[in-house]
Amino acid sequence: MSLAASCPRCTSPVSGEAEEFACSVHGPTQPLWRPAHADYDAFAELVGRIDDFPTYLPWPMSPGWSIADFGCVGAGDRVQATVTTTVGVSDLDGDVGVTLVSEDPGVGLGARCSGTAYDDPGPQISNGPPAVHVRAGGRSVPMWLVDPDGDAPDDEVLARAVFAGEADGRWLWLVIRPASAALLLHDEWLLADVTGFGPEALEMPFGGDRPTW
Repeated sequence: MSLAASCPRCTSPVSGEAEEFACSVHGPTQPLWRPAHADYDAFAELVGRIDDFPTYLPWPMSPGWSIADFGCVGAGDRVQATVTTTVGVSDLDGDVGVTLVSEDPGVGLGARCSGTAYDDPGPQISNGPPAVHVRAGGRSVPMWLVDPDGDAPDDEVLARAVFAGEADGRWLWLVIRPASAALLLHDEWLLADVTGFGPEALEMPFGGDRPTW
């Protein structure tokens, strides 16, 4: 098995088997299944776990970009969240990482990836006009800029930009590192659900440093 179990809210490992898992910090939890190294075989294992739970990638991917990380939260037949990270280089920002999380309310994976204080985006969503719209699964999704944890140091705030919205009844998080790379976003930025991929799956490039969240 190439996917290892850990807590979706923190870096702690989880113990248990079947559908009963627990984190030493957060107690009983559904595990995050994530590979040590991103490759096609591990991704095929992920797809086998997620069934039809939305799992988004920027697509088509720009030349030189690759998939550095991915995972899902759930045990047995109950998937609650998915995550992917793609990495590449921008002329202005250097190394750039784009993390996408689709999750049911209360899971907390999006908050972990983005470094925000609460499991769900909260009242910041729909407060004023959206910062950007993306196309996810063929639908236009408004995304709002989410403020970072108020206790986070300035260098962490500058390290990322966080957007969140709602797609098909689930939270959709978009985390861009560094924050300045958010200028790469534009309306109707295309996100494809890999659960609908056919031959396109063979074109997915893997590689790059796994994020440290």
